[in-house]
Formats: sequence, C-alpha cells, structure tokens
Amino acid sequence: MDASPQQEIHTIYHAHHGWLVGWLKRRLGCIHHANDVAHDTFLRLITKSLSISQVDEPRAFLTTIAHGLMVDQFRRNAVEQAYLQALIHLPETLVPSPEEQMALMEIILQLDQLLNGLKPVIRTVFLLSKLEGLTYQEISSTLGIPLRTIESHMAVALRHVLSMKLS
Repeated sequence: MDASPQQEIHTIYHAHHGWLVGWLKRRLGCIHHANDVAHDTFLRLITKSLSISQVDEPRAFLTTIAHGLMVDQFRRNAVEQAYLQALIHLPETLVPSPEEQMALMEIILQLDQLLNGLKPVIRTVFLLSKLEGLTYQEISSTLGIPLRTIESHMAVALRHVLSMKLS
C-alpha cells in the first residue's frame, strides 16, 4: 500500500532534514540561515504536485530546491543592498519614510522576480528603457549594441513580462 503524501513528507523530513541543514550550514556559514532555507525547502516540497515516492534521489532533489532558494536569497540581498546604497546618496529631504522604503523595496523585489530568467543584457536593456527612460537609440549608444538588437531584446523582455503576469 502506498504511503499518503503527509506520510511521505514526514518520512523524508525525518530522514533528510538534519543532513540538509548541515549541507546548507557549510554553504551559508550560519545555522540560522541554514534552518530557514531548510524550512523553505520543505515548504516548497510540500507545494510540489510531485509524489515524493517518485523521487529516486531525495537528497539530490532537496539540494536542487535548496540551491534555487539560496540563489533567490542572494539575489534579493544584492537588490536590497543596491537600494540601500542608493538611499545613502539621496539628500535628506528626498529620503522616503520607512513605510515608503518598505513599499519601494517590495516593488523592487517583485520587479526583480518578474525579470528573473532573462539574460542579463536583455534585463539591462529593459531596465534602461523602462526605469531610466532612455530611448532605444540612447540604449544602443550606451551599450554599443545595434539598434535592431535593442528592439529584439525589448520584444523578448516584454513577452517575458507579459507571460509572467499572465501565469
């Protein structure tokens, strides 16, 4: 008789949670972050529609999920640091309130997530156009890329954004 999904999760959790936390601690250098990512890994596992019994190598499966979560966290941290550095250089009269800062950070992180998966050059072209307000010709000159390539990159970026918003 097959185990229920809850029993499968319980079994894999007890068999591999300690190992996963150790694996993450070696990579992250902090037991607290390792525990957080391990927790998020199992949450992600619970939300997958895949039956755990179909997984041949549970540790490889768990490390793949955990690695993706670490990459997402590193990227979020980099975005947050860039935002905080930008705030430091603003005149005091222009610094947003803490509430506005949190709202802006949330928007920035959502934008980062939305653009995740685009090649860096395509992401750069999109951001220069939409955030900096540069024309395609200005982007072409700035990046040293032909205008036709800029147009192509924008088409790819816009299709990606639209597909992400629809999903």
